[in-house]
Amino acid sequence: MIDQEIYQKIGQLLVDAGPSGAQKLIVRAELFPEGDGGTYEFDYVDGAGELTWFDPDGRAVGDLTELLVQLREYMVANNLTAGAGAWTGCEVNLNVDEMKFGVEFSYKK
Repeated sequence: MIDQEIYQKIGQLLVDAGPSGAQKLIVRAELFPEGDGGTYEFDYVDGAGELTWFDPDGRAVGDLTELLVQLREYMVANNLTAGAGAWTGCEVNLNVDEMKFGVEFSYKK
């Protein structure tokens, strides 16, 4: 699977797991080094512009973990980390109306 396919699957998973009426979905993730889980924070912006958290089901979190681990492995294997090594966390932003997707990666030093 290539990175664009992984990004698409992450976006679809978030749309499916997010609350109806969400305009923007925001996920902050810190993956465990072993790749068997992580810590997550799920937020969304509703139609009135209010920021609120949401709690997706366990299956969605497990699937998201799997996709993020695949993405991290793909980026390392293809030298897409600008020499920084494997990232440990990320923030995913998805504008639901425009299906505009962005990811910012973080690295532990």
